[in-house]
Amino acid sequence: MGTSNTHILLSLIQIFILCWLCFMAKVEGLNKKVSGFYVFGDSTVDPGNNNFIKTLFRSNFPPYGMDFPHQVPTGRFTNGKLATDYIASYLGLKKELLPPYLDPNLSNIEELVTGVSFASAGSGFDPITPSITNAIPMPKQLEYFRECKKRVEEAMGKQRTENHMKKAAFFISAGTNDFVLNYFTLPMRRRSYTILAYQQFLIQHVKDFIQDLLSEGARKIAIGGLPPMGCLPVMITVNSPNAFLKRDCIDKYSSIARDFNQLLQHELQVVQLELNLSNPGAKIYYIDIYGPLADMIQAHKRYGFDEVDSGCCGSGYIEASILCNKISDVCPDPSKYVFWDSIHPTEKAYHNLFLANLPTIDFIANN
Repeated sequence: MGTSNTHILLSLIQIFILCWLCFMAKVEGLNKKVSGFYVFGDSTVDPGNNNFIKTLFRSNFPPYGMDFPHQVPTGRFTNGKLATDYIASYLGLKKELLPPYLDPNLSNIEELVTGVSFASAGSGFDPITPSITNAIPMPKQLEYFRECKKRVEEAMGKQRTENHMKKAAFFISAGTNDFVLNYFTLPMRRRSYTILAYQQFLIQHVKDFIQDLLSEGARKIAIGGLPPMGCLPVMITVNSPNAFLKRDCIDKYSSIARDFNQLLQHELQVVQLELNLSNPGAKIYYIDIYGPLADMIQAHKRYGFDEVDSGCCGSGYIEASILCNKISDVCPDPSKYVFWDSIHPTEKAYHNLFLANLPTIDFIANN
């Protein structure tokens, strides 16, 4: 080998080592700046809390979890990981999966310190919503967090726990059930609220929940917006006159999600301005669910998806939870589907949602 070639090879090796060191430094930085990850909400972020309560809204049976090792169903409403699992892993919290808080086997204090999910499938911001499915209400999820915090405090001491909470990331993902299971389905709220008034009612509950987290010492809080609700397979099935012939998204429902997301972002900006004066250092972040999911549906070929209007499980038109079970037909390749069942995304779609919001996640991690 000539001298010039040797120099080129050595330069390439040096560049590789430098890049690797930069990567490792970034990972170390993430480890230092985010101490834990705590999640609240509905089935989009429930890793199995509903396994331990009396509700029909469960998914701890096949074919759920079919892409986990040994095809173990965990209670996640998909074929594998949730977006919050990818986030927890990315933040360098020494866990590949975010565990459910109610798991009785969760006795390791390290698990509580690095993060858990309190979310419950079927829950929502409207107090009526969780009563429909007997899910865990958002205030009860907050109670569980306080209980968790107390356990951490007993192990770490009060001051260390306060510092830990300041560096922890908090994520809230709920609201879809308030519309799909509640407002659109039952007459009670429609009699009392216009759609705009109901959106404002829910956003007030979001703001109250944020304030409760802030009072517990949270300083990094992210809130997910609504998905394009008119594109959920179950919404197409139930609300289209020719649902089995023509399965297009129903913009009437997706536009409600867009309006809600705009209102939510505006209110979060107002909250942030108030925090800048009253609670410097506290940050509120918006996580976009609508845009990335709508793009996966509209430009599905670019993402490698073939099916966007039905789920992988059963017919994909109506099945979810107990209707998607071990006797259901399952598509041969879930990665070709945006939706796993008639409501919930596939693991691949969740991974895409994680990637689409990576700039925001990075900002949360490094500030």
